[in-house]
Amino acid sequence: MVSAQQNGLILSLNVTEGQRIELKQTVGQIEVEAQKLQKEQANAVISSLHLKTVTPNPQIEVTKKQLAVQQEQLEYLMNEKNRIQNLVNADAAPKKQLDDMIQQIAQIRRQIAVTHQQIKSYSESANVQNRAILSEKGPLEKSTAQIAYQIQKGQIVNPVTGTVLTKYAMQGEMATMGRPLYKIANIDTLILKAYVTGNQLSQIKLGQSATIKIDDGNEGYKTYPGTLVWISDKSEFTPKTIQTKNERENLVYAIKVRVKNDGYLKIGMYGETVFN
Repeated sequence: MVSAQQNGLILSLNVTEGQRIELKQTVGQIEVEAQKLQKEQANAVISSLHLKTVTPNPQIEVTKKQLAVQQEQLEYLMNEKNRIQNLVNADAAPKKQLDDMIQQIAQIRRQIAVTHQQIKSYSESANVQNRAILSEKGPLEKSTAQIAYQIQKGQIVNPVTGTVLTKYAMQGEMATMGRPLYKIANIDTLILKAYVTGNQLSQIKLGQSATIKIDDGNEGYKTYPGTLVWISDKSEFTPKTIQTKNERENLVYAIKVRVKNDGYLKIGMYGETVFN
């Protein structure tokens, strides 16, 4: 029984009763436009995540320029310090002038350290923000995969090679998940269900070959080779009283014989089994 795996309008169902269909053959389509739009929306959101990410480059570039100016100032102050140091050594300048220069150098170095920290902070802050934004990508991709799976289920794919026995739905009808669309069976091999009496049960075994006989329409029989594949472990009719040997013949056990079909055997046809 092939059932719908998606809800929606049946756009096509290309099966007819008696038609032979191959395994995994696509035979119809259920409308999945809503799911396709959901997938496009999810993909659009994923694409927009990269637009939401931030880059620290502009701020870092401005700060680097500020750092370059500070380093030039430090270099200038270091040269001035060396000049004043020589003057102090020659008693041509007061020592306080040298102390003031050392204070300025210490201050500019502190400023340079703060600028380095700002550059690092800009980069780390941007990375944290970007990770938070891009963390939404994983769940969205899972959602997209789930929607794609639903779209795939809109295709009606035949699950077995066989012949269509009954068609239950038509193009243009609404399909609901689990609703039967058509019934298919592989009738290349059929199973004949037969019965044996209790005293015949000890004369048969699984795998035993048998001859299947059906009416040929001319008061004769047409025969087929078969194989015994199942024997019931329970009798169909059990007397309520204590059984004697004669009563055991009233016990009937179901069996199944597999027969290869040449096209003439039909489901529900009567037949007889003769064990070889």
